[in-house]
Amino acid sequence: MGIKFGSFNAICETAALVICPLVGTDQGIEPLCYSRNVDVAGTLLFQPSTCFVHIVAIVMTAIMIYHIRSKYTAVGRKEIVMFFWLYATIELLAIFLDSGIIPTANSSYPWFAAVYTGLVAATYTCLVINGFVGFQFAEDGTPLSLWVLRITCLAVFGTSFFIAIATFKRFAGFNYTNPTGLWVIYILWPLVCTVVYIISQLVLVFRTLDDRWPIGDIVFGTGFFTIAQVLLFAFSVTICNAIKHYIDGLFFFTLCMLLSVMMVYKYWDSITREDLEFSVGSKASVWEVKDPLLAGNGMGGPDYSEEDTVSNYHGGPPGSLVGGVSGQQLYQKGGYTPRGYPPTPTSERY
Repeated sequence: MGIKFGSFNAICETAALVICPLVGTDQGIEPLCYSRNVDVAGTLLFQPSTCFVHIVAIVMTAIMIYHIRSKYTAVGRKEIVMFFWLYATIELLAIFLDSGIIPTANSSYPWFAAVYTGLVAATYTCLVINGFVGFQFAEDGTPLSLWVLRITCLAVFGTSFFIAIATFKRFAGFNYTNPTGLWVIYILWPLVCTVVYIISQLVLVFRTLDDRWPIGDIVFGTGFFTIAQVLLFAFSVTICNAIKHYIDGLFFFTLCMLLSVMMVYKYWDSITREDLEFSVGSKASVWEVKDPLLAGNGMGGPDYSEEDTVSNYHGGPPGSLVGGVSGQQLYQKGGYTPRGYPPTPTSERY
């Protein structure tokens, strides 16, 4: 397959993308081979296997969001969770567009496809901005960091949405027969953002972290992303013909993209550590309590003489383990009187 800059002809003949019914010609571009549909209660559903992966992706994303939100003091927690919310929204919208629940002939389909296009561009923008959070150009979690992320993603979403709907509807100088602008934001922009994110994280790991294990997460995530693109744009028709139209490259693309997003979470989780002093719901600290009866006394017990040199067992001043009274205060000269009893004269204490 030869991919030509600004043209979806070769791409859409291979891959059944959401925007393919809206570009090229009035009838869109039909793929040479695509997954067969199923009849559910009189309704034809396209790409049923792919829709199942979309549902799994939403469930897995919800689990990842839950774990991210539970790391109350982790660096970049609020920023990265926005990326996963955007990804979950894309997967939810893809269920309706890929399956044909919103028919391509429906007048609302171009608008939903434009929203989908804008969300894809905004999600990759969110990812690349998260790649620079670890460099602390702005302190994470602050209004400056969050609003820069939100405004940038909103601006990219608005621009991409406008270019998409203008291309589909042929106004403002855009036309679906020559969708160069749409090609840039749908094909080129995600690739650029991914490359920038990968490079930035490699720099972060080598310059900032002592641990090199997160590189494995980056490698696996990059591998899944690359496999997804190759299976969709190069082998979709081959897969579809070989499996007799039961699934096509879009199924494996969606699955591999889910795995790459999971590796983004795994990588972020591996490079962030909670400040246990301020974490909520963490386990109580375990303190070592030494038994003074086991102090070194020539009886074969361990010798704590270097560590316990000022306690009342070594002639030091009396102390209390819990901030109350000590044994000497209670039984000797501390003058302590239990509540409800009259004070005992000094001469009667011994």
